[in-house]
Amino acid sequence: MTRRRGGSNGLDAWPGYVDALSTLLMVTIFVLLVFVLAEAFLSSALSGSDNTIDQLRDQIAQLDQSLSMATAKDATLTQELAALNAQLATAQAANASLNQQLGADTGTISSLQSQSQGLQAQLSDAQAQAASAAGRISALQGQLDAQAQADANAGPALQDRLDAQTKISQQEAAQVALLNQQIAAMRLQLAALAQALDAAKAADIKDNVQIVDLGKQLNEALARKVEELQQYQSTFFRAMREALAGEKNLRIVGDRFVFESDVLFPVDQATLTPAGQAEIAQVAKAVQEIATKIPPNVNWILSVDGYADAQPITGGPYHSNFDLSSARALTVLDLLIQDGVPANRIAASALGSNNPLASGTTAADYAQNRRIEFRLTTP
Repeated sequence: MTRRRGGSNGLDAWPGYVDALSTLLMVTIFVLLVFVLAEAFLSSALSGSDNTIDQLRDQIAQLDQSLSMATAKDATLTQELAALNAQLATAQAANASLNQQLGADTGTISSLQSQSQGLQAQLSDAQAQAASAAGRISALQGQLDAQAQADANAGPALQDRLDAQTKISQQEAAQVALLNQQIAAMRLQLAALAQALDAAKAADIKDNVQIVDLGKQLNEALARKVEELQQYQSTFFRAMREALAGEKNLRIVGDRFVFESDVLFPVDQATLTPAGQAEIAQVAKAVQEIATKIPPNVNWILSVDGYADAQPITGGPYHSNFDLSSARALTVLDLLIQDGVPANRIAASALGSNNPLASGTTAADYAQNRRIEFRLTTP
């Protein structure tokens, strides 16, 4: 037993090594597990951050589109305001003309009143003269009667005197008759002047009422036109959006439908590609369907606006971006007319590099600014 206790075979330390290795293995596994869990949590957090960033990008895109729509709406309202101001100027000119006519009518009334007063004075004088002549005639007639009774047997001299007095009496009677005729004529003139004065006053009242009604009718008409235009602009926008929903090369900016020129035309050219002709044919079909829904009394027009980028043109048949945008807009207009859009309901305009959609100088920015836009507006 003593020899067994004192001796050693080297195996007594093995359980300690096993315990140490087991502990080290467990610690290693725990550390690895912690790393795995941490990586999982980080992956989940990063995935959530990516989703949040995507949502923020979508919101930014929506805000950009809303801003573009608001800007386009502001431009449309500015154009409508200019048209309304032009109509208002026309109404003001008509109002000034009516006021001038009203002033002339007032002068006519004053003149007629002056003439009426003059004729009244003349009538009064004529009536006074007639009354005086009638009094003299009565006095002479009385004298004749008295002398005729007193001198019935006086002889030829008295008869001559009687004849002379009778002749004077007849002359005064003729004068009285003439005065009566003049009085009757003056009364007719007074009646005509009174009738003209009444007509002038009635016209004056009518002109005043007409001026008030003109402003009211103008405001009502302008409000109706704006309401009708807005209603059919909304109809046009909705119908075009539905008809062209499958077009990948179409963008909606505010109340406008935008095709990038690169989709329709080769670089620095104004000849439509076959794909571009197909795109414009779709637009023509949609416009024809919409035109049947708009009443004939609503005055509308499809505006085809051509734009170019700000890069200078160095070759080719076009001297400037304005010339290029003009040629492209006219090419699209001609094709729309060939495809059935009424010629009196379409107009083309060239804006060159004005009103860019993108303010940068990259190739993508320039591509956005080279475009053809369609919108419904007033002539």
